[in-house]
Amino acid sequence: MDLGVAFISQGKIDIQRYIDSPEEIQRLYKRTLWIVVLSQVFGGAGLAAGITVGALIAQDMLGTDSYAGIPTALFTLGSAGAALMVGRMSQRYGRRYGLSGGFIVGGIGAIGVVAAAMTDSIILLFASLLIYGAGSATNLQARYAGTDLATAKQRGTAISIAMVSTTLGAFAGPNLVGVMGRFAESIGVPSLAGPFILAAAAYLLAGTILWVLLRPDPLVISTAINKQVEQDTSSVEEEVEDRRGIFIGAAVMVITQVVMVSIMTMTPVHMRNHGHDLNAVGLVIGFHVAAMYLPSLVTGILVDRFGRVAIAVASGFTLLAAGLVAAFAPGDSLGMLIVALALLGLGWNFGLISSTALIVDSTVPTTRAKRQGSIDVWVALAGVSGGGLSGVIAAQTSYMTLSLVAGILSFILIVGLCKVPGRAWKFSWKS
Repeated sequence: MDLGVAFISQGKIDIQRYIDSPEEIQRLYKRTLWIVVLSQVFGGAGLAAGITVGALIAQDMLGTDSYAGIPTALFTLGSAGAALMVGRMSQRYGRRYGLSGGFIVGGIGAIGVVAAAMTDSIILLFASLLIYGAGSATNLQARYAGTDLATAKQRGTAISIAMVSTTLGAFAGPNLVGVMGRFAESIGVPSLAGPFILAAAAYLLAGTILWVLLRPDPLVISTAINKQVEQDTSSVEEEVEDRRGIFIGAAVMVITQVVMVSIMTMTPVHMRNHGHDLNAVGLVIGFHVAAMYLPSLVTGILVDRFGRVAIAVASGFTLLAAGLVAAFAPGDSLGMLIVALALLGLGWNFGLISSTALIVDSTVPTTRAKRQGSIDVWVALAGVSGGGLSGVIAAQTSYMTLSLVAGILSFILIVGLCKVPGRAWKFSWKS
């Protein structure tokens, strides 16, 4: 079965209705956004568990800071494989199959983390974190579903709406660390595993929402309309991908991911070493996650108005500022750490939305989901590198050195983007 078969299964009458009526396409576009928004609220809550307490669980089990970055590296590595599978499944069967399946697998991984904490099994922990990464990959790929039926002028905003909805769950998750920890202890589970109980429920619910409600499938409809239009116009000119646009978009995603993950991973450990309690860690990570997603609606408007590359450059400057503030913030200053992590989240937000819009601009419907999945693999692998090396760098040198290295990478991003041809700074890569 592929999208051609999926197209038939949607019903030719329905497809023709969308082909004949731009108004129907816009109605389906808005309905799809609402479904994505609902699933992302829960997906965000599931995502927050790993970045809040994953490093702390490893620190407790292994008894050292040097390997505290392993959990982030593992669930990010898992998200790399999942990104490829979700992308290919979406291209073959539609977004509904790919996204719902990815969230459900992520939920199973979260259950495994809880079991590992209860049995003190480091092997089960590592295996479960790999599976848990599927939820993270799916959470990111859901942003593409909102763009399948969007016009060029709506793409940045569509991505933003999908991402801003993640804020509700993603911000609430870290701030429920204490509550979930107490709940976990009340049922005989270690307190640090509490957030993963929330993650399991949230991911499974997000997958169920997409499976039940995401009909008709936006990618199936988009592909069918594109093929029908080509047949009706008897066009001999085939739409081709813009490889340079894809490369630049992927490069922005990769660098912003490395910078964000490396600092984010070691901040909880850095705070704990300076006497901050779990509630303070949750507060800082909560502000960080909120900054990752909450500005999205405004960011999308800026991307559509001022151009993809211009906002990507803004991402580089913001991440550079985050690295400098994190490097020189006193370890006991909760306020400065909040500022640093909020800037880190905002810079990532600028980078992800601008590069996602650029990639959508530069791909075609018949290969778009597959290409998006492949790019997200590289993004996830970048996160693996950032998460895995961050613990080693911080342990061998210091948190300050780690933050400065991240700042240098941000500066390299700025320099590289400033060399992009002037036409690419316009509203759309293809404009």
